Amino acid sequence: MALLQQWRDRAYDEKANKGDLQRLWAAYFQKEKEIYMQLLKDPEVVVEGTVKELAEKYDVDIMTMTGFLDGINDSLKDANPIEEMEEDTRVNLGFEKALLYKNMVAADADWLYGLEEWNDIFDEETRKALYKEQKSSTTIVREPKIYPNDPCPCGSGKKYKKCCGRK
Repeated sequence: MALLQQWRDRAYDEKANKGDLQRLWAAYFQKEKEIYMQLLKDPEVVVEGTVKELAEKYDVDIMTMTGFLDGINDSLKDANPIEEMEEDTRVNLGFEKALLYKNMVAADADWLYGLEEWNDIFDEETRKALYKEQKSSTTIVREPKIYPNDPCPCGSGKKYKKCCGRK
């Protein structure tokens, strides 16, 4: 069984004890934060290696590294083959900085997009702009409903039902 499926079976197990899952995720989020702190210190360096080598480099177990690779994959310049990944699969962590920041915002991971390491990458104004851009991209804006007796929005002066509403 591929590593990703093992990770998902463990991390999203609906039959598991809720306390065990909470402890698993709390430990994962702490390790994830530590890995990102190291990666963001030198964002231009593309870290590469096998899944096992990266797990050893960042002092985490294989499953935690698998979860991390699953989480960062959408932010990478070159995506990793996470679906069929094994311990000896070569992977990279070369991420797009702005995309990674926005994906952290989308995941509501304030412990990640709030890391101090981002201060050296983007100024406060840029971080706010990226945050706003991400949040507004998921906001649904509905046009105000036009009722039959409202003035037609085309500006003809007629009621909507007698003008564009007939079409």
